[in-house]
Amino acid sequence: MASRLEEDFCCSVCQDVFRDPVLLSCSHSFCKDCLKSWWKDKEVKECPLCKRRSSRSEPPGNLVLKNLCETFLQERDQSSSHALCSLHSEKLKLFCLDHQQPVCLVCRDSEQHTDHRFRPIDEAAQQQKKQLQKTLEPLKDKLQFCERVKVEFEQTAKHIKVQAGRTETQIKEQFKKLHQFLEEEEEARMAALREEEEQKSRMMKEKIEVLSRDITALSDTIRTTEDELRADDFSFLLNYKAAVERLQQRPLLRDPQLASGALIDEAKHLGNLSFNIWNKLKDLVSYSPVVLDPNSAYPELILSEDLTSLRGGEKQKLPDNPERYNQYFSVLGSEGFNSGTHSWDVLVGDSTDWRLGVTAESVLSGTIIGSGGWGIFFNSDKSLSLSASSVPSLQKIQKIRVTLDWNRGELSFSDLDTNKHIHTLRRTFTKKMFPYFRDIDPLKLLPVKVSVTLDQSS
Repeated sequence: MASRLEEDFCCSVCQDVFRDPVLLSCSHSFCKDCLKSWWKDKEVKECPLCKRRSSRSEPPGNLVLKNLCETFLQERDQSSSHALCSLHSEKLKLFCLDHQQPVCLVCRDSEQHTDHRFRPIDEAAQQQKKQLQKTLEPLKDKLQFCERVKVEFEQTAKHIKVQAGRTETQIKEQFKKLHQFLEEEEEARMAALREEEEQKSRMMKEKIEVLSRDITALSDTIRTTEDELRADDFSFLLNYKAAVERLQQRPLLRDPQLASGALIDEAKHLGNLSFNIWNKLKDLVSYSPVVLDPNSAYPELILSEDLTSLRGGEKQKLPDNPERYNQYFSVLGSEGFNSGTHSWDVLVGDSTDWRLGVTAESVLSGTIIGSGGWGIFFNSDKSLSLSASSVPSLQKIQKIRVTLDWNRGELSFSDLDTNKHIHTLRRTFTKKMFPYFRDIDPLKLLPVKVSVTLDQSS
């Protein structure tokens, strides 16, 4: 174990006694070569201990410390030079390279060290120190690399928290809209039910009132006639003519009947209720067969909350994850395809230089169409295929339909406004292919119309 005094004379980088020490403005000292090695490839020259930025790229030498270290080494060498061999009680002046241990002159000539190689103690010590330092360098480099990666991982962990919070907010906003729609739909249907109830209840009330008046009048007529029937013959005959006229004026009414449609139309309100609500809900939502993957987007691309559009902006500080493009203004679709036919519509607008296509899963990071991917690019007044021969000059296109037939190995492009075919690339796809977008500012993925088809075959 090194003494406290020896620790004071040791460089914190190489953990050995200072060699040609230099002094930083923060008062920390290091070996000149150790500091140069530490600062190698670093933009900011900072103290390895306190991380304070150095004001000088060539710090001055620490002469006092240098002299102290040299004195310490001399005293240490003198004290070590008096170490004696445990076998022969002679001074240990040599170092056996084969046994890797100090030996005396008698040991050198003994049978145990026949044909061995020897070096003077001081020379061997310097050689072994250099060898150990050389072995130590990769570990120090590895340590620096791990420290940098740890910082990146910590930043990534913070970004994950930001992503989760942002995504949670957007999910809540979407459900808030859905809840509001359902509440409004519920209120509208309850209002329709109450209106029908009020209307039909009022109709039945009117019918009951009419029927009540008819019953009262008919009861009065019957009671008066029955009274006259119980009168004596003279009185009966005297009032007979009037009684007949009264009965004739009160013709027999048709039997009261309930009109058709008098009841609440429960089937209208309850039949396929959830389906009808969903069918109406589809007019509120939109569907895009492809959405953008924010984890692949170049840091200067700003994606919309629904991940269907983007625009250029200031460079964001984002994790350098494997999927992210760091060289091109590119972004991928969130889902890849390894079978079937898929199509998506892209609004390129007034962009004068854009690239569209697909790229293979194994070459996601830094992909260039034509190197692991296939597609076309548009430049000023013409479209060219990056993985095939040139396509004839085209007029400015606003909307592009991209169709991938993975099984047949076809990637087709057409003008969505004119339905005119632009070009078809033919390749044998063996890997999952992801939609690829580059240099389109702004970009918009167009939604498709959602429709409902009822299949009665089952």
